[in-house]
Parts: sequence; C-alpha cells; structure tokens
Amino acid sequence: MPELTVLDEKLAEVLGLAQAAQQATKKVATLARKEKETDLVARLEKMSKESADTEKRCQAVADSREGLKTAIKTKARETKGEVTDFMKTYLEGGDALDGLEFLSMAEAGELAHWEILGTLNETAKNAKIKTLVARVLPLQQEHVAKVRESSLALAASEDPSEPA
Repeated sequence: MPELTVLDEKLAEVLGLAQAAQQATKKVATLARKEKETDLVARLEKMSKESADTEKRCQAVADSREGLKTAIKTKARETKGEVTDFMKTYLEGGDALDGLEFLSMAEAGELAHWEILGTLNETAKNAKIKTLVARVLPLQQEHVAKVRESSLALAASEDPSEPA
C-alpha cells in the first residue's frame, strides 16, 4: 500500500470523522429522544445528514487521489474506530447532556482537522480539497456552535442540586 502524504492523511481523518459523526449524532439523538427533547433530536438528525453529505464529498476527493484510495479508506476506518470506541466508553450509561458533552469534543476536534486540512492545502494547492474545505468548514463551525448552544440550554434546564 502506498504511503500517505500529510495532506492525504488529514483527508482520511476528516473522512473518518464524518463517518463517526453520523454514528455519534444518531446515538445522542437516541438519548435525547428518551428525554423527549424533540428540537434537539431534529437538530441532531440534520447534523447526521450533513455529515453523510460530507462523507460523500470526502470520498469523492479521496477517489480522485491517484493510487491512494485504499490507503485513505484504511486510515479513515482507523480514525472512525478510535472515535466510536471513545464514544462508547464516554456515553456508557449517559444521558442527553452527556451526549452533547461528547459531541462538543468531537465536533471541536473535527473542526480543527478541517482547519488543518485547509492550512496544509494552502501550500499543496489542490483545487478539489480547496473546494471541499470551503464547503465543509462553515458547516463544521455551525455544528460546533449548535452543539454548544444545545448543551448550554439543556444544562440550564437541569436542577443542579439533583443527585447525579
């Protein structure tokens, strides 16, 4: 298998993170559904769809990387696995607020990866990656903001003196 460049590795990581984000938003939506947080469920379902679209866009760019498609997919699977393993541990026995706390970390990390990919591409000047980053970066910024907003709203509705 060919060796990935730093740019290709970062592309693989954002692909894996988009895949993991779909699982994470579905898991947190399940927790929110149990608590009858219908607005939050709708927001999470929208984020999941956007992550699926991001995955498709990343995959299309990865497919265009001559001779690296398999290596990129392998690295993406590895990244997805690391995030989903952490999610399972973090959310074991958790509630919707725990889910949003996990998503805050995951979405912030994903945003940082997109910013890094964009910065790396300033030197590489790959037109497909430039277009991809321009499309996804604002979406990721929105995801971070929406998760933050949702987690603070849910925290504000909880009784802080109630047993944990």
